[in-house]
Amino acid sequence: MEIGVVGKPNVGKSTFFTAATTADAQIANYPFTTIEPNRGVAYVRSKCPHVEFGKMCNPRNSICRNGTRFIPMELIDVAGLVPGAHEGKGLGNKFLDDLRQASALIHVIDASGSTDAEGNPVDRGTHDPVEDIRFLEDEMDYWIAEILSSNWRRISKTAETMGKKPETMLHEKLTGLGISEAQIHRAISRLELPDRPSAWSEEEILTVAKAVRKVSKPMIIAANKADMTTEEDLKRLAEVKDYIIVPTSAEYELALRRAEKAGLIEYEYGASKFGILKPEALNSAQKKALETIKEFLDRFGSTGVQRVIEEATFNLLDLITVYPVEDETHWTDRNGNVLPDAHLLPKGSTAKDLAYKVHTDLGDNFIRAIDARTGRVIGHDHELKDGDVIKIVARA
Repeated sequence: MEIGVVGKPNVGKSTFFTAATTADAQIANYPFTTIEPNRGVAYVRSKCPHVEFGKMCNPRNSICRNGTRFIPMELIDVAGLVPGAHEGKGLGNKFLDDLRQASALIHVIDASGSTDAEGNPVDRGTHDPVEDIRFLEDEMDYWIAEILSSNWRRISKTAETMGKKPETMLHEKLTGLGISEAQIHRAISRLELPDRPSAWSEEEILTVAKAVRKVSKPMIIAANKADMTTEEDLKRLAEVKDYIIVPTSAEYELALRRAEKAGLIEYEYGASKFGILKPEALNSAQKKALETIKEFLDRFGSTGVQRVIEEATFNLLDLITVYPVEDETHWTDRNGNVLPDAHLLPKGSTAKDLAYKVHTDLGDNFIRAIDARTGRVIGHDHELKDGDVIKIVARA
């Protein structure tokens, strides 16, 4: 699964991406710094089962630190969005195309109100960041609606003649956007629409687009530049309904990760504090900067970057962590590595879903699975739980 990092230019979007992934995205104080989408890997945290097993793990596709497993999640940072993007303004068409396969979106906004609608710097507090949340919703809604509206009458009448369900027809129209038929069904089942899609008005098509967007591209708000905000600023943002909103300072997170990498401080992603390892190596400006960051952590509990990624992963996408093994007694692979892999799967996934996640052949030749904790044999439709350790048995 892929999470898109979105927002208008100059809100700290690329700084957020770089801080989250330690990738080298371009960072500058002017619109359209990001043109080609940057891809990188962030990590989400989960308790590693090796702690209860009593034997150190040997991670292969993830990292384990002090009993916490850091599991990779792909992020994509795309070109900044400006009003009118669905009409091709700015880099709108490219922005929207780059988001086709994103399963969830992190909307980075300038919570301090110091950038205008197009991303140009303005005096702090002179722009309302709530407007940015609404305009992104509108641009995506109109984008999806325009895809649906193309040849709508002809396609919908043909589909009705063939007896296709509305969700099937809509799914065919939205092929390539990473939206499932089940998501579309869930979206339109809540709406009051004419029985025949060919009778839907333009307004009703837009309503459908909005519902589909909410279900298929859920968003969390990273209220960036929170170090420049007042309590009133954050209180106003907190009143926005339907979103998780996290006060964030991507700049501070990036500074901490770079200082940690340089061996100057001890810091774990998402932590509420850090320790200085080499005070003698810090100049006065660096000491002052770290003190400012400490005050921010004391105020908010973290820089917000790691929290946003994990909220998107475990809340919006509702993913769980599962550990496949080949030896259910020793929790190892064939080479004796303890708990080598950690996989993120949608809540409700089955043992057979895990088999396919590991390898197509395992899924195709699935016989049964074994819960390594209990030793109990489980079937293909057994629903997995977060933290499960599972052996897959398949035909050779």
